[in-house]
Order: sequence, then C-alpha cells, then structure tokens
Amino acid sequence: MKFLGMLLVFGCTFGGLVVAAGFEKAMHLFTGAILPAAPGEIIIIMGCAVSAFLIANSMDVIKGTGKYLSALAKPAAYSKADYIEQLSMMYIVFKLVRTKGWLALEQHIENPHESALFEQFPKFQHNHHATTFLCDYLRIISLGNENPFEMEALMDAEIAEIEHHEGHPGHAVQAMADGIPALGIVAAVLGVIKTMASITEPPEVLGHLIGGALVGTFLGVWLSYAFVAPIAGAMSSKAQTEIAYYKSLKIGVIAFLNGAAPQVAVEFSRKTLSHSVQPTFAELEEILNELPAPTA
Repeated sequence: MKFLGMLLVFGCTFGGLVVAAGFEKAMHLFTGAILPAAPGEIIIIMGCAVSAFLIANSMDVIKGTGKYLSALAKPAAYSKADYIEQLSMMYIVFKLVRTKGWLALEQHIENPHESALFEQFPKFQHNHHATTFLCDYLRIISLGNENPFEMEALMDAEIAEIEHHEGHPGHAVQAMADGIPALGIVAAVLGVIKTMASITEPPEVLGHLIGGALVGTFLGVWLSYAFVAPIAGAMSSKAQTEIAYYKSLKIGVIAFLNGAAPQVAVEFSRKTLSHSVQPTFAELEEILNELPAPTA
C-alpha cells in the first residue's frame, strides 16, 4: 500500500502539471527544464541531507534506520499469529508456576534459547530482546520479589527506554525531512548564482537557467513532504508496534502477580492488543485448551 502511495505522488504531481499546462507544454517543461536540472539538484539536496544525517546520529541509530525502512513493506513488527504465540507462551509459563512453583521455571529462564518450554514458541524464542526482557523479570520474581507495584514500575521504566531507543530512527529521519526544504533553497541559490554569472546571455537562456534554479526549491519541498516525512512516519508507527509487544508481556506478568489465574492473566494481555492483531476470546481459548500440559 505504501508503494502504491508513492506511485500516486508521482501521478498526482505530474498529472496536475498536465492539467494546468496541457500535455504538450507539460512534457516540454518536464523534459526541457525539470529533468535536465533534477540530477544536480538532487545530489545537492539529498547528498547534503544524508551527510547531515550521518553527522547528527550515532551508528546505532543509523543501523536502526536501515532496520525500520522495512516499514515500507511490513508496517507492523508483529502479526496476529505472533501474538497468539506470545499469549500461548505466557499461559504455559504461568500454568507451570501455578502448578509447580517458581523454582520449576528456573531452568527455562536461565537458558531460554535451549529451553524445551520455549522451543514450543519459536518466534518468541528467537526474539532475543523480548526473551531477555521476559526472563529477566521472571528471574527477579523467582528470587523473591513478587511485589506487583515494584515490578510494574521497573517494567514501565525499561519499556520507556526501549521506546526511546526504537523511536529514535523515525525521529532522526523526520529531522532530516524538516531540513530538506531548506536544502532545496540552497540548491536554488546556487542556481541563481549560476544565472547571475550568465547575466549577459539572451532572455531565452536566462529563463532556462532561472527555471533550473527553481527546480531546487520544488524538489526540496516535494521530496520532504511527499516522501521523506511519510517514510519517517511509517518508521515511527512500526516502532510503536514493537513497543506494544513488550507492553503485552508486562500486562500479562503483572496480572499474574496480582493473583489472576493463568488464562485470566493472558486475557488481560489480549484485551490491550490492537484490533488488527487481537485474537477473539473464543479463538484464543480454543488454542490454549489444545496446548500440552507444561513440564518442568
């Protein structure tokens, strides 16, 4: 859908030019003024924008930006199937604790990547950060801290830090988008300087040079608001879907600590999910009933 949006940006921009100027005139403007000037103007605008992005951000943010560019093809970090697996995993963990105590969980949380319990849920097990997040808190609880208020405060603090980290790439690209129109003016000014250096040329030549300079202003505004800023928005939206996964884990754990039965704790978590990924009560209940009994 996002690639369709990009195609529509091109279609609406140049379709509007055709409507305003007529097909023949629009093609003359495009091939005679916009297209010849565009390569140089794009190098100035986007080259400076990317260079400033590299100056302003750490390598961690730059790598994160590459990761979140996948939002153009996959807008959400997790699917409905991923959440069903996550809820099922929490149900098995809580049921094991309820029937055999916290010590029965110790071998699984100490080495989750080799745990027979977590092997039933491969997507979660291979999610290193989420696995570490959950197991760290289960470990703290198994050591004797079962105060739900303290645990919730600690989990909220960590989730806030994760949110800041995951949201930084989108913010960084948005900052780049905010600067691109100004860089378009830089490109336009350079074009004006080039025009002034040719002031003795006839009006036809000067008109062509001025038109080329104005292409810089056009491209700066167009690239910023029609492409880079929307991409930043898509990246930030995907980051929020990443954070929702951690919040779901937190809500399930805190509900269980407050005394909820395993299935009720999982239901608390389910109710906080976005409707696009939320299984129904009956759908989840059927899946949970089919899960094998947990073993230590």
